[in-house]
Amino acid sequence: MSTLSFSPSLTTTHAQFSHPLSSMSILRRLPLARNLRFSSSRNNRVASVVTAAAVRQDAALWTPAPLSLIESAAESLFHISIDVSSSPDLAASYTRPGQYLQLRVPDVEKPSFLAIASPPSLAASRGAFEFLVKSIAGSTAEILCGLKRGETVELSAVMGNGFDMGQVDPPEEYPTVLIFATGSGISPIRSLIETGFGADRRSDVRLYYGARNLKRMAYQEKFKEWESSGVKVVPVLSQPDDGWKGETGYVQAAFARAKQVSKPEATGVVLCGQRQMAEEITAMLVADGVSNDKMLKNF
Repeated sequence: MSTLSFSPSLTTTHAQFSHPLSSMSILRRLPLARNLRFSSSRNNRVASVVTAAAVRQDAALWTPAPLSLIESAAESLFHISIDVSSSPDLAASYTRPGQYLQLRVPDVEKPSFLAIASPPSLAASRGAFEFLVKSIAGSTAEILCGLKRGETVELSAVMGNGFDMGQVDPPEEYPTVLIFATGSGISPIRSLIETGFGADRRSDVRLYYGARNLKRMAYQEKFKEWESSGVKVVPVLSQPDDGWKGETGYVQAAFARAKQVSKPEATGVVLCGQRQMAEEITAMLVADGVSNDKMLKNF
């Protein structure tokens, strides 16, 4: 998400991916198409069959599903829920926090890569995937955030290995878990916390969550719930409003001021969001003796 590292995160920093194969690009890659040597009429008939097969193959990669909820989660961030109850295999394929998928909207070729924000249990019980989506001008995400309830989007298969918390188990041997997220990178972290990883059986679980200000910080209504599960939430604002008395600056600076890692060999780390933040935190903790193998990354 050796070090578990996969891209993209959600949503704050976007890795570059190639577009899904069009029917014609699939046709060009099929061995049958390269070896066709016959008359023009038969060529046309066989090409039509192969093209139809390619279209079916492309269509099989995508599952249509309706939007069941779309609402503001914070400034420029939207909470989106998609009903996948009619696609139980797709819902069941989501098994671990940190996994993601591609999403297409009507009449737009380029998909968005989105980390799933809800825990796998929600997909199993209610047939729903939830996302935290940042609306960026000119992007597919902006079009998605402008859709209405009931409109249909298309979802790819669930991808990625997610966060393998087995690397920092059992809780008694890894009492410290440090979690870092920026912006909409909080999306898969929400899934991780609400899925559970024995936080209540660990002595020091901290979430450093960075945003520009409170207006841009999603999931504030969940902080008490997360705290009750054993996760201490440390909001960090880079441009706070007057009256803010919490941590300021960037996440890595706030952590450097606090640190307090008493047993590096018994510490696990989860990083999601801005690459620079993740790289600086990693360097800081490795220098203190935390194993790179215990750092689970999604950025």
